[in-house]
Order: sequence, then structure tokens, then C-alpha cells
Amino acid sequence: MIATVTETRQARGLAARWRATATGRSSGFLVRWGALLAVGVVWELLATRSRSPFFPPMTDILTRARDLWFSGDLAAGFVAWDRVQVDLVPSFTRLALGWLLAAGVGIVAGVVIGRARNLADYVDPLVHFLRAIPPPALIPPFLILLGQGDRMKVALIAFGVVWPILLNTIDGVRSVDQVQLDTARIYGIGVRRRLTHIVLPAAAPRIFAGLRISLAIALILMVLSEMVGSVDGIGFGILQAQRSFQYVNMWAGILVLGIAGYAINAGFLRIERRVLAWHRAEKGGAR
Repeated sequence: MIATVTETRQARGLAARWRATATGRSSGFLVRWGALLAVGVVWELLATRSRSPFFPPMTDILTRARDLWFSGDLAAGFVAWDRVQVDLVPSFTRLALGWLLAAGVGIVAGVVIGRARNLADYVDPLVHFLRAIPPPALIPPFLILLGQGDRMKVALIAFGVVWPILLNTIDGVRSVDQVQLDTARIYGIGVRRRLTHIVLPAAAPRIFAGLRISLAIALILMVLSEMVGSVDGIGFGILQAQRSFQYVNMWAGILVLGIAGYAINAGFLRIERRVLAWHRAEKGGAR
């Protein structure tokens, strides 16, 4: 009888926590998307009232975005693949290549610099000097060295993106508990296992923070690089629309960039939550 009462109370407690979590998620969802919808409504009202050619109504922008990129049939998933392959595929291929290149270089170099204190004394001034250079200032020398093709665009994205990954990796590696490393060394655990089982897991939250920050920078540099000496990509399309006074097309491109940026960030957050689930569990257990 006592066990039955206890189980009933536990079930009620779990149900109450589930309802509270569901309510919190639904309210958060409504707040986020309600705010976005409110901005769209305000834009629509102001644009309709002002009738400015530079700021068309939101309904016109949404309709143009649908006509340009989402007017395919059911078999194509309602995507206009011919236009997508010209405007979106080249852009996000460059973004992915530049971001992956920066991630590889930033994580490897960050681990080496973070573990080698003597090396850090020599490298830190150079790192902070290079990261202080605005990537747009390097477009002319990159054009001279790499030409106007994809290599220049990927290199520019990688150069601008690598610094938050590198610095967060260095900080994460330096924050590893030295007692754990000394204990592993005493028990004869090799350098490789210490790296993969202690250093990288401990530094993973900061590494992922740098990777997430770098995604937003990569999106900006992707658009910027396509506005100089390019013949395709969403950045090129936005610039051409602005030059030809097709402002609805220009805003439609900007809208698609915002949607793509949100989708990329949301997808990365899901991956981060899965990979760092153990970290959240430890934090929850420590409270």
C-alpha cells in the first residue's frame, strides 16, 4: 500500500514537471515567433503607408521570395532548383568549405597553443595582430593572389572565421583541470589518450561556442565576398538587384539569408545539444 502511494506521488510529480516543461516551451515558442510576426506586421503597415520604393511591403517580399526560390512543383519539394542552384548552392558551398577549413585549423592550432605555454608566449602577439585586421581589408590582396574564383571567397571566409574558433579552443584547453592531467600521467596514460579523453572533452563547450559564433561571421563574409568579382551566389544576386533598382528582389534575397542563417544556427544548436548532453547532465548533477 505504501509503495503504491509513493509510486502515485512520483507519477503525479513527473506529470506536473512534464506539463511545466511543455508550458514553458510553448510560451517561449509563442514569444519568439510572435515577436517576429509583429515586426513583419509593423513593416507591412509602415511600407504600405509610406509607399517608398526602397522599402516594399512584406507581402510583396514574401511573394517574390516564393516566386524566385520556392515555386517548384510537388515532385521538386516546391523548390525552384534551377534558381536555387545559381543563387543558393554556390553560396552555401563556399560557406561550408570556408567554415570547415577554419574549424580544422582553429581547433588543431588552438590545442597546440593551449597546451604549449612557451609557444603561446611567441604566438599570442601574432594571433591578436592578425585577428585585428578586418577581413574586408584583405579582399584586394586576396584577389591578386587567388583571383576572383571560389578560392578567394573560401579563403576570405576561413580567415575571418578562424579567430573565434582558435581563441575559444585555446581558452578551453588552458582551463582543463591540471590535477586530472597529472593523475592521468601518474597512472601511465599516454599523451594521445589524455588528449582525447580529458583535454578535448573538457574544452568541448568552449570549442562549440567558438564554432557557433563563427557561423554568423561566415554568413556575413560569404555575402561580402560574393559582392566582389562574382557571377553567382546570393550576395551577387542582392547586389545586382540593388544596382538594377529591383528592390523587392533585393529584400527577398535578404529575407532568404535571414531564414538560412536561422536554420543553420538552429541545426548547429541541435548537434551541440546532442554532443554536449553529458556536459549539461554534469552541470545539472552538480547543483
